[in-house]
Amino acid sequence: MKIVTAIDSFKGSMTSMEAGRAVAEGIHRADAGAEVLVRPLADGGEGTVEALTSGMNGSRQQVQVTGPLGTPVICEYGIIESSGTAVIEMAGAAGITLVSDEKRNPLYTTTYGVGEVIRDAIKKGCRRFIIGIGGSATNDGGSGMLQALGYGFLDKNGNQIPFGARGLKVLETITETHVLQELKECRFRIACDVTNSLCGEQGCSAVFGPQKGATPSMVVEMDQWLGNYAALAGGKFPKADPKKAGTGAAGGLGFAFLTFTDAVLESGIKIVLEETRLEEYIREADLVITGEGQIDGQTAMGKAPIGVAGLAKKYGKTVIAFTGAAGVDAEKCNEHGIDAFFPILRNVVTLEEAMKNENAKRNLADTAEQVYRLWRAGTGSVSVF
Repeated sequence: MKIVTAIDSFKGSMTSMEAGRAVAEGIHRADAGAEVLVRPLADGGEGTVEALTSGMNGSRQQVQVTGPLGTPVICEYGIIESSGTAVIEMAGAAGITLVSDEKRNPLYTTTYGVGEVIRDAIKKGCRRFIIGIGGSATNDGGSGMLQALGYGFLDKNGNQIPFGARGLKVLETITETHVLQELKECRFRIACDVTNSLCGEQGCSAVFGPQKGATPSMVVEMDQWLGNYAALAGGKFPKADPKKAGTGAAGGLGFAFLTFTDAVLESGIKIVLEETRLEEYIREADLVITGEGQIDGQTAMGKAPIGVAGLAKKYGKTVIAFTGAAGVDAEKCNEHGIDAFFPILRNVVTLEEAMKNENAKRNLADTAEQVYRLWRAGTGSVSVF
């Protein structure tokens, strides 16, 4: 038997690869000869660096960069040496979780650290980038990131504008004189699952600004500043299109990547499935196993396990999913390629106990063993007695 596992992380409990290895342990108890191929899975958000780096024999890197408030933070990212690819989550350098509630203010938060991470990866030889841009604390249009990469975002006196959205208020000129030379050799796949434009009622300021600390008056001002920034960029950079879907992602970081770099915005799960070549593994599998921490109606709307199921059904494979908890409308997943899903909790425990790494791995292995025994019996490959 050949089984492929591609399981998203159980956030706060198990990484993607830990979950896959736990399933493999359970299967091997029932069938020592089974071939279990554990593949990484993520959706471009939290956990993508860990999943792709560990699942594709990459290495973890740490670099001190400028955090969203201008103070130093340590950002971890991955390098897959075989392809010269850096895997980055912008939230590690400019994420909202790095800013306490009382200090959230997009007038001041910056993406400068994101540019510093990219610069570090370029110096280490990377020319391909996979970057997840969810969870930002910023609304600076990516100006901070671009400054770190050498672009001049200058005020009327020729000085670099200050960090944060407020800097765009005084932006007069954008220059390329000191841009990192290697940047033109770089290709960026940006994991982006929002379609908001840069400005307007569905722009980043109006839709996402309030959760980052913006007041109603800030939203109006930031939207105007971003519009002026886009107009200024459009006069010099022909790719500038503030109305394009996704340009409003991460406070305008999507616009910065599309306008100033060789980048494409894509579904996070699409990027991960392609980069891990999961389809090649599924094609030859007898059984496909996926899952995530909670399966519910949101899962059915296109989250990572549904992406796996879609590939599996392309080849007529049976798909089983495991989950920490089955939520509201979880059964909708059965309409989108998951043949059956199984919660892994085996007795009544506290949430804290359930989420402990060792407990979660044991529960998943135990459940996987029993489910596999049933599946194997149903295929007729082994006697039930």
